[in-house]
Amino acid sequence: MKKATTGLSQLAFTLAAFEIGSTTLFLLGAKAKQDAWLAMLIGAAGGFLLLLLYLGIVRLDSQNDLFELCRKYMGKWLGSVVALAFVFYFTYEASRNLRDIGDLATLTLLNQTPEACVTLLAVLVMADSIHLGPRAWFLTVSVLFYMIVLGYVILLLIISFTGLVHLQFMLPVLENGLKPVWEAAVPEIISFPFGETVLFLVFFKWVSQPRKLNKSVMFTYWLTAIFLTGVNQLCILVLGPELASNTVYPLFEVTQLTKVEKIIERADPLFAMILFLGLGIKSAAFYIGAVIGMSRITVIKYKVWVIVVGAAIYLLTFLSPAFTEFLWIGLHVALEKIWPIFQIVLPLLLFFTLLIRKNKRIKSSH
Repeated sequence: MKKATTGLSQLAFTLAAFEIGSTTLFLLGAKAKQDAWLAMLIGAAGGFLLLLLYLGIVRLDSQNDLFELCRKYMGKWLGSVVALAFVFYFTYEASRNLRDIGDLATLTLLNQTPEACVTLLAVLVMADSIHLGPRAWFLTVSVLFYMIVLGYVILLLIISFTGLVHLQFMLPVLENGLKPVWEAAVPEIISFPFGETVLFLVFFKWVSQPRKLNKSVMFTYWLTAIFLTGVNQLCILVLGPELASNTVYPLFEVTQLTKVEKIIERADPLFAMILFLGLGIKSAAFYIGAVIGMSRITVIKYKVWVIVVGAAIYLLTFLSPAFTEFLWIGLHVALEKIWPIFQIVLPLLLFFTLLIRKNKRIKSSH
């Protein structure tokens, strides 16, 4: 694979689009009821600490991506095993987002089309968007990001001016204390969506202005986190905490209630189109991360792995035939027990390994 470079703005747009991705599809912090906004902010703060960890790794070695770092500092064999584990993590995450595309499509716009056909078309489109490499993909996301922003601006303006928002649904604040807010945030919201930025350890090395990386990434992170907190709370302000927490796709329900007489009869198709873009970008991000990983670990070319990994992602969407099982595995198995290993444990291990190796080099040079 040829060396790719990307501008800071392209990376920032990609990070924002990635974090938004499928996040607005669900109500985060539902356990906290009307205090979900506090749970979101606590989760964002925890995710920010992880982001600082990832940027610390980049600061110690900005010349190598995640897979190269594992193989370089953990040894060829152990490093390859850890790198391969990250590949499986990215592949499975890509398949979950692809499954969300299929579920959303059959629920909203294509209810007569088999979900297997929808997901197949989606994975083929993603394969086409990433087969030319990371640089072309970053440019594509930069263009699509403007469409996502415009779509959300229109959607939020429509919801705000139709009288559906009820500010009293935010009260009382901390009715049951801080405990349910904390339990809603840790580890679920930290893991999804904020901890998923571990993927960008694959992409940070390609930034053309590495000195400005930290400031740009941190600014983008918080701007996106505040936006997600606002959109998440909007579902509660419209539906109420009880109904919102018991709805599978609360923001979709909100858009179905939204209409402007003689102008807009239905806003849900607009939301579905925005979500398709966000889900596609997020799934493709994990997809390209897995492909890069396999091309680093093996001697097989990047474009060959685009086909192989794409097939694996498609097949994994059938792993949980029932939708309830799919949600249960995501919430109670992946988020709470498995993802923290990839988002916290392994990055910490890698960081301290880099730190020790760097200190040894400094001492030996003296």
